[in-house]
Amino acid sequence: MKQNRLIATAIFIGVTGALSPALTAQAVSWRIDPLHSSAQFSVRHMMISTVRGQLGGVKGTVLYDSKNPAASSVEATIDCGTVNTGVTKRDAALKTPEFFDVNRYPVLTFKSKSIAVAGPGKLKVTGDLTINAITRQVILEVDGPTSPIRDTEGREKIGVSGLTKISRKEFGFLYNPVMETGGVAVSDEVSIDLEIELIRNPN
Repeated sequence: MKQNRLIATAIFIGVTGALSPALTAQAVSWRIDPLHSSAQFSVRHMMISTVRGQLGGVKGTVLYDSKNPAASSVEATIDCGTVNTGVTKRDAALKTPEFFDVNRYPVLTFKSKSIAVAGPGKLKVTGDLTINAITRQVILEVDGPTSPIRDTEGREKIGVSGLTKISRKEFGFLYNPVMETGGVAVSDEVSIDLEIELIRNPN
């Protein structure tokens, strides 16, 4: 009887020991640092040049499990009123209902649906992007996260970079005058480049 109890105990310890890493592993909570995060965008103009701009006011939360990235998640917002292309008149136009309707929809949102490893130091984040109340699925190709460091205030930080491409028309940006020589003034495809700095939340 005593021997049976010893065997049962040994089996229990062995099983729980094997499971403990999975049971104890959990996603760490990080918040986006809006002072050191931004979204850049670029679009071809008249098929001969590229116009670039930037959006700030990036906020949100990332739950990241380094041992199981599939258990991670992202929720973020970006302030559309911060749009800046370096041209005041164009920036004002981009805040109208024809583009970012900032009076009705001041922020765009992103919420992840799945996260997968795409290679060493790379992730593929699939999620819903909502602009002007229109939601479409997009895929972010992400580099990172970096190894954690501490800033001058002792806060633990990591960084990620992301890239995706979207269709303007799918989000209701229909401005597209036709040039005299044929073709359109602004391409439909928009590239979005993200630079995100994250601060670890207290446990």
